[in-house]
Amino acid sequence: MDHPKALIIAEKPSVANDIAKALGGFTKYEDYFESDDFVISSAVGHLLEIAAPEEFDVKRGKWSFANLPVVPPYFDLRPIAKTESRLKVLQKLIKRKDINQLINACDAGREGELIFRLIAQHAKAPQAIKRLWLQSMTPAAIRDGFASLRSDADMQPLADAARCRSEADWMVGINGTRAMTAFNSKSGGFFLTTVGRVQTPTLSIVVEREELIRKFVSKDYWEVKAEFIAAAGVYEGRWFDPKFKKDVAAPDARENRLWSEAAAQSIVAACRDKKASVKEEAKPATQLAPQLFDLTSLQREANARFGFSAKNTLGLAQALYERHKVLTYPRTDAKALPEDYLDTVKQTMENLAENSSEYRPFAKQILQGDPKDPKAKAGYGWIKPNKRIFDNSKISDHFAIIPTLESPKSLSEPEQKLYDLVVRRFLAVFYPAAEFRVTTRITEASGHHFKTEGRVLVSPGWLTVYGRSNQADDELVAVQEGETVQTESISAIPLKTKPPARYTEATLLSAMESAGKWVDDDEMREAMAEKGLGTPATRAAIIEGLLAEKYMVREARELIPTAKAFQLMTLLRGLDVEELTRP
Repeated sequence: MDHPKALIIAEKPSVANDIAKALGGFTKYEDYFESDDFVISSAVGHLLEIAAPEEFDVKRGKWSFANLPVVPPYFDLRPIAKTESRLKVLQKLIKRKDINQLINACDAGREGELIFRLIAQHAKAPQAIKRLWLQSMTPAAIRDGFASLRSDADMQPLADAARCRSEADWMVGINGTRAMTAFNSKSGGFFLTTVGRVQTPTLSIVVEREELIRKFVSKDYWEVKAEFIAAAGVYEGRWFDPKFKKDVAAPDARENRLWSEAAAQSIVAACRDKKASVKEEAKPATQLAPQLFDLTSLQREANARFGFSAKNTLGLAQALYERHKVLTYPRTDAKALPEDYLDTVKQTMENLAENSSEYRPFAKQILQGDPKDPKAKAGYGWIKPNKRIFDNSKISDHFAIIPTLESPKSLSEPEQKLYDLVVRRFLAVFYPAAEFRVTTRITEASGHHFKTEGRVLVSPGWLTVYGRSNQADDELVAVQEGETVQTESISAIPLKTKPPARYTEATLLSAMESAGKWVDDDEMREAMAEKGLGTPATRAAIIEGLLAEKYMVREARELIPTAKAFQLMTLLRGLDVEELTRP
């Protein structure tokens, strides 16, 4: 037998190419690379899908309730037609006599695990399996990954989870879609009504919000605003009720809202041209830098800041990871780094200080740190153990998205914007907290109280990274202790209560992420506390799927459910299918 070799299967051709370059010594053939020890080839995403075996399946004409649900005793694998030639290449390589080991180099996540497992199952591969687990695509990271391959036994739980999810999606999606389609088509015709395990509960969140907006009845209320003259100048105050307490029964009530014009006008009349006394208290406040990005928080920020859709952000982050190699693996749900990552962070900072004029001053400042800090390690500055940043217990498969040691070359404008978001967040997290002085001033005229708030930035801390320096945001006009001020002008302002806002992609991603909190069953809520609807990697596709199926439309940044969505929800509620209408 020839010298035994390991077959490395990557998820896409570009990754196979990167692995060959990083390991070196390969000859390129049409569909694979080969060296003395390895053969490398790749899938192109999913090559197989699960399906019910022929004898258990129900054909489209028979989609009636009598033939449902379809619960096959096992699942067959069906090659996906447009990539079948790729599957044949891999099968041929797996059957080679000199291949004695398979290395799964598909994306390091649940989906990558499934892509590989289905190929190995379909080819009835007898070889031992090892797993390449990458956090970033730099050549050094690829070589390190090969030096510490994971065992097949280590990966079994992830493989089981991947299979379980894909089979659950099939069971709910196929049976739900067929049942709803049968119901909608019972008086003739064929009305395809798609339903999904994650898609439909997500849609219910959007529909429920729209129902609240439609039912909303606006109420009139008044606020009273006054201007007061002090020796140093004029400032504004807003009337409030110091005895106000929040009440669940009155969700619209606020400390500064008056529900009748007469009440507002009586305050105006009582305080007009009157003298007033002033009390104020100033408290220091600090604000920590936001945590490092996981995929969902990056998608939210990019949607709020640049209007990027969740799908676009994922595509850009994937390109920055795979093609440009300047970011770590993006499909992550962690906002922390491993506890042994201080040295890598230090190298990354040194790299930014050396190669980027834009980030140099911040990276240098972090490496320099505070010379008087006794805890700082020489050369590490502000980079030190800190559970908010370095915490193994907060990491499952992958850690937070951070820049790699590669410097970016030729990024497109959207790629540059996203890269900048990640780098600035990475720099900011090592900076000290921003410090403010918050002043609350209460002006009392004729027994009525007016509130004025001012916030002054004392030390910008991490805000420096975002271009903020020590400036007064809303510095209040100074009032001396015991000074009496004069009411200069006062008026009642008529306003209306507003309905809840429609979801944008940013707010819907947040709602999906925290969907566990809305579960009524205590035990289920406990189980879902850390989990939401979908995973960071699938949420974008779920939203896009609902748009493609015309269950929602995008108007400016708002997501609006269509009549089709309302029909489906009415139908599911009418049939009492709670599982698909609640998170």
